Amino acid sequence: MIWLWLSAAFMATTALVHGALGEKRLIRPLLELDQGIMAVLLARRVFRFAWHAMSLLMLVSAATVVWPGTPRALIQLVGAAWVAVGLADALYTRGQHIGWPILTLSGVFALIGGSG
Repeated sequence: MIWLWLSAAFMATTALVHGALGEKRLIRPLLELDQGIMAVLLARRVFRFAWHAMSLLMLVSAATVVWPGTPRALIQLVGAAWVAVGLADALYTRGQHIGWPILTLSGVFALIGGSG
């Protein structure tokens, strides 16, 4: 059970950092450009919305892995998805994105916790 709580803590931390730092270091600077696709109001709104929706879905993942009665198969699916995203991030960014280790570990912890 501790593995699931550790997974949820990593997922929740990832969500909060993603939302706060992403807004400050990525979204605001991009929206300030006001050129190309970022000059389109709908695109600007969708970009910010999608970014923060992803953070919310990370929190939902965290809740799912510790929710009482969650089927083990669902916990393992969530864990596998986090591992896949973490490893894809590592490959795609050649290990330069700071998030890939915590994404991967969040999933590994869920897989361990969901296996027993």
